[in-house]
Amino acid sequence: MCWLCDHPEATPADYLEVLREKAHKHGWAVQYVEDDTHPFAYTVGLNDWNLPELLVTGVPPSASAWLLRSVACEAFGDFRLIPGARVAVEGGPLVELVEVDHPDVHLCWAVKHAQEPIRALQVVWADKHGHWPWSDRFCDGHGCQPVLGMRARAA
Repeated sequence: MCWLCDHPEATPADYLEVLREKAHKHGWAVQYVEDDTHPFAYTVGLNDWNLPELLVTGVPPSASAWLLRSVACEAFGDFRLIPGARVAVEGGPLVELVEVDHPDVHLCWAVKHAQEPIRALQVVWADKHGHWPWSDRFCDGHGCQPVLGMRARAA
């Protein structure tokens, strides 16, 4: 259940403060959006480091937090977060970054945290056969993976 649902006495401003504290303590926070058909998660606070926020769709909560953390940590090394870039996540799938068309629609808490327009990249993952969601052969048995932007040429 969501934090605001678990804390009915709290306000959205209270929750924003919780996210800000997590982002301050850990460098960023992860916001998971529960949905029966298209769950997704995104970072809150990477913008503070002049980095785009990250988003992943179609992955359960713990796996999405791990995947976002893995890619975000790469950005603090030599990896550049740019559309079309691919990275083989250690112990995980090959991913490609896709520019999110409307971060203001999908990353509400990240926008509220930044208090300015933000950029976001979707961490698009290949299935266990190496197929991407833009392939008609994509299907790893865990449902679908909506892609929220146009794919760039590989970087």
